[in-house]
Amino acid sequence: SQAEWEELLTNCSAFLFYGMERFLSHVLLDRLVAMNIPKCHLVIILDLMRSKQSYQRITKSDIHKSCQQTAIESPTETAMLLSLIGVRSVIANQWHATLQENAERLEVLSQNLLSAGRTTGQTVRVLQK
Repeated sequence: SQAEWEELLTNCSAFLFYGMERFLSHVLLDRLVAMNIPKCHLVIILDLMRSKQSYQRITKSDIHKSCQQTAIESPTETAMLLSLIGVRSVIANQWHATLQENAERLEVLSQNLLSAGRTTGQTVRVLQK
């Protein structure tokens, strides 16, 4: 529910979203922009995965949205909105990915951030290679 999303984002120092389609298609945009979450140091968004069912769901949802509202849900705009509400760092997919690709990204992120103790910048460089 929206209340659960808000509670998780408000009470965390790091947040990981691993899900289908766009992150902002799961959260109410007007409620998100009203939040203030300066305690959240890092948001990792591994979204933009697509299945037949998720594509149908998002297509039905997008019919009721304006072009501007759909454009705000893009990766760059999502990162900007999260930054404006207080998130210090955002790591996110830029393009659609398969479930396997995102699973591999999550493994690399976990190994580098948690096990190796690398910074977010160093970890993103590892992902880019």
